[in-house]
Amino acid sequence: MFGRRTYDLFAGYWGVREDLENPIVGALNTKPKYVASTTLTDPKWSDTTVLPGDLATAIGELKAKPGRELQVHGSGALTRWLLEHDLVDEMNVLVCPVIVGQGARLFPDTGPDLALDLVDSRAFPKGITLQVYRPAGRPQYAT
Repeated sequence: MFGRRTYDLFAGYWGVREDLENPIVGALNTKPKYVASTTLTDPKWSDTTVLPGDLATAIGELKAKPGRELQVHGSGALTRWLLEHDLVDEMNVLVCPVIVGQGARLFPDTGPDLALDLVDSRAFPKGITLQVYRPAGRPQYAT
């Protein structure tokens, strides 16, 4: 699942590649893609569906279907919206050992707090870590 800007970036790079033996190219070009957009009307990347109407209902219906998981890559605005609407079951957060002083935030500056349960954590040789979290409702703070 993509927001419009990330979809355009991925479609322009991954969607035009034909080396399906590459695991990323193969996965992205053979799986269904869903775009949360009110402006995209004619997607060119194969097997792309623009989610219509009420986005929360459309995503709820996708989640209710049997089969594979829905993934969001990038798409910070979409991720923030999904968290706000309680539509995230699990988050995989990769942390790279680089400090970037500019750019968009993944989590919003304002809004309700959300507790996360850590369900897995791995470190890789170059210092990248992967944390897997599940939303756990509102946090409980000490008084």
